[in-house]
Amino acid sequence: MLTAYDLRKRYGASTALDGFDLTVAPGEICGLIGHNGAGKSTFVEIVTGLTRPDSGTVTVGGLPPARARHLVGVAPQEIALYAPVTVERNLRLFGGLAGLRGPRLRAAIDDTAAALDLSDVLGKPVGLLSGGQRRRTQAAAAMLHRPPLLLLDEPTTGADPLTRTAVLTLVRDHAATGAAVVYTTHYLPELVELRATLAVCARGRVVARGSQDELLAEHETLDGLYHALAVHHA
Repeated sequence: MLTAYDLRKRYGASTALDGFDLTVAPGEICGLIGHNGAGKSTFVEIVTGLTRPDSGTVTVGGLPPARARHLVGVAPQEIALYAPVTVERNLRLFGGLAGLRGPRLRAAIDDTAAALDLSDVLGKPVGLLSGGQRRRTQAAAAMLHRPPLLLLDEPTTGADPLTRTAVLTLVRDHAATGAAVVYTTHYLPELVELRATLAVCARGRVVARGSQDELLAEHETLDGLYHALAVHHA
């Protein structure tokens, strides 16, 4: 579903991506991990078409990002919702942009809100929500149209246990339908719970890729693997 090959991106003297390669299959949850500055967020921006690479290729379902936006759902690290309007109006907007209309949009809002425990706050302005409710609303906006590719960039940062559980459950359920998921996080236990494959990033490239069992063969924990690879490629 997602294929990136030899992506390179510089911002002045700073190199964000330096030969970044990644393939994520339908039904796979890929945990994208690495220290700040490893290139994770730049990669997500390129896949969504917000940023163009200097070189290299990326396709979603065989299409370039500019033609694949209807195939992608994204929840960025920073909350990207309209605070003055209600949860429901936010979801109607994002669902409409994804091509949902009429009864399909209504059903998607109801189902996703129920799954993320948002039904009781649909009529409440986003600006009055708790931090966890905002995180769940952002996740709902990304998943509303059941995209074949889901990009989640630190989706549970600062979240309460209810939000964390609700988001992880919906991510697992979405992948079970055949969607590919790229899940960026610093909270490694979530990747264990999701049974995610791993892509470890350092200095703008993927330096290790595989299942947790494969990559943990020489390390007792994900934290040990993460820090060993980061130090080795620093």
